[in-house]
Amino acid sequence: MFNEESFAVFTLAGLDERMAAIRHEIQPVFQTLAQDFKTRLSTELGTEYFSHIAQHRRRTIHPPDSTLVALSRNKRGYKMEPHFQLGIAPDFVFMWLACIDQPPQKQEIAQALLDQLTLFQMLPADFYLSGDHTKNLITPLTQPAVEKMLLRFRDVKKGEFQIGRIIPKASTLWQQPAAAQCYMWETYQQLLPLYQTMIKTGK
Repeated sequence: MFNEESFAVFTLAGLDERMAAIRHEIQPVFQTLAQDFKTRLSTELGTEYFSHIAQHRRRTIHPPDSTLVALSRNKRGYKMEPHFQLGIAPDFVFMWLACIDQPPQKQEIAQALLDQLTLFQMLPADFYLSGDHTKNLITPLTQPAVEKMLLRFRDVKKGEFQIGRIIPKASTLWQQPAAAQCYMWETYQQLLPLYQTMIKTGK
């Protein structure tokens, strides 16, 4: 499970140093948790899921300020469709349902969610939104915030949509690895109605 050393990775300044630490401290945790979550998703949804650990190969100078593993139905990648993410940033771990990098039919997906805003009302109050996967900025879940972000996702070429929960760096959950893992899975379960709406529209 993630611990103080996991978050300390982001204090390392150089690209090579940080990537080495990500591979040593974080990616083994990703592998363990993703194996559990993809098995659960495959059982829950009746289709095979695959894990994709971000490698950050395009970076040549600046080290990543977050890293993730994605879970998707596509064996070759994850950015082309709605998918689940488990990631870590300097101040929190995030569990997102994400639509990023201009996937096909993103306008239709956004409109389908706008047409079913009641699905968002079913989510707990501790959920967050994010409109840019390259920044560690999160917005509390409110109806106005959902509508604003979905409209941007639909109408702006670079618009993105991510929704889920976080576990802060200072959370006592890290002292209870089993409870933290349960909290992560519960988050994905609560996002399934939204996810199913998105993938049905995106076919």
